[in-house]
Amino acid sequence: MATTEVILTANIPGLGAEADVVKVRSGYARNFLLPQGKAYEVTKSALRKLDNLKAKRAEREARELNEAEELARRINKARLTFTLETGETGKAFGSITAQDIMKRLKNEIGVDIDRHRIVLEHPIKATGEHEVPIKLHADVTAKFTFQVKSATEEAPKAEAAPEAPERGRTSRRRTDTK
Repeated sequence: MATTEVILTANIPGLGAEADVVKVRSGYARNFLLPQGKAYEVTKSALRKLDNLKAKRAEREARELNEAEELARRINKARLTFTLETGETGKAFGSITAQDIMKRLKNEIGVDIDRHRIVLEHPIKATGEHEVPIKLHADVTAKFTFQVKSATEEAPKAEAAPEAPERGRTSRRRTDTK
C-alpha cells in the first residue's frame, strides 16, 4: 500500500498530536485527513507553517496543564460527606461509585469531571475517611478526600408527623334549570 507523509493540525487518537509529521496510507490522507482539514501535505510551505503549529500546540498544552493544576487545588481543598444506609450490624446497603463522586463534585464544587478519570478500584461500602485519586491530566493527579457516614448516625429517629386531616367530599346541589 502506498503511504504519504502529512502534518497533523489536530490531535487524532492513535495517530498523533498537533504538529506531528506522520506517515499514513494515501487513501486515509486523501479521503479523510485532508478534506476535514486535520492535516496538510508535507511541502516546503507546509514545513514553514510547522513552527506556528508547534507554538500553538505548546500554548494549548501549557493552558491545559495550568487548568488541570488549578482544578486539582480546588478538589484537594474540598471536604465532602457522603451518607450510606446501614443495617444494625453496620453493613452498608448501598455503595459510593465513581458516578456518585462525579455528580457530587459537579453539584458542590461546580467541577465537571469525566467519571472515567476517577480511579476507583471498587465501590466504597465502608464508613470512615476515604481518599480517591482523580487523573485530571497526564502529569496532574488530584487526591479527593471525603468522609462516609452511616445514615443511622446522622438522622436521629424522626418523630411521627401529625397526620393531615382527611379531606371530605363536598356535596353540591344539583339545580335543574329549564
